[in-house]
Amino acid sequence: MTNPRPDSAGRSDRGEQTRAAIAAAAQELFLERGYDKTTMRAVADRAGVSIGNAYYYFASKESLVQAFYDQVQVAHAAAADEALAASQKFAHRLREVLTSWVDVAEPFHGFAGKFFKIAAEPTSPLSPFSAESRGAREASIDLFRQVVEGSDLTAPAPIRAELPELLWLLQMGVVLFWVHDSSPGQERTRALVRHVVPLVDKLVRLSRLPGMKGVVADLVDLVRSVRPQG
Repeated sequence: MTNPRPDSAGRSDRGEQTRAAIAAAAQELFLERGYDKTTMRAVADRAGVSIGNAYYYFASKESLVQAFYDQVQVAHAAAADEALAASQKFAHRLREVLTSWVDVAEPFHGFAGKFFKIAAEPTSPLSPFSAESRGAREASIDLFRQVVEGSDLTAPAPIRAELPELLWLLQMGVVLFWVHDSSPGQERTRALVRHVVPLVDKLVRLSRLPGMKGVVADLVDLVRSVRPQG
């Protein structure tokens, strides 16, 4: 009798488990040693796999950082769920989603500058505007889409359509501020969120005024012109 063929689903599950173990090992080492002192060999050793296996799942250390981005995005979405379920007030929803990102990212603040240095390079695959970052970028934009669609906000249809991406760009500004924020618990970033959200809320609601039609059209054109192409 011949042996049955291995179950493809089982192989796939084992592969996903291995990939997750490698990504988790990288995150632990980033926290313990920082980005520069974390090597692919150290990640492989921590995950209990061969160096070849580590490279099979992640082509480079930058790929591990991309997986880290994805993990942070998943954690952020989970942390935001409660806030989104608690209120329909647009300002409340936006403030809590931005603040929950700061909460989730706080443990990684110590080495965030290293990541930012790499991501700031326009050709880097770690740039939030790169094709490689598309999954994390779209997941984040979708989270802001939930902020808008489940809220009490009334705004012109073109603004509502583009607002999730505008809010994602706002978050990119918050992230940049956070990277350079040395205050305890990044309190200055939290204060920035508390002050900027009411301003955003007012500006979006003002877009309903008849005299704002031209400004709305210009803003929509601006968003579309800077949209990542990847």
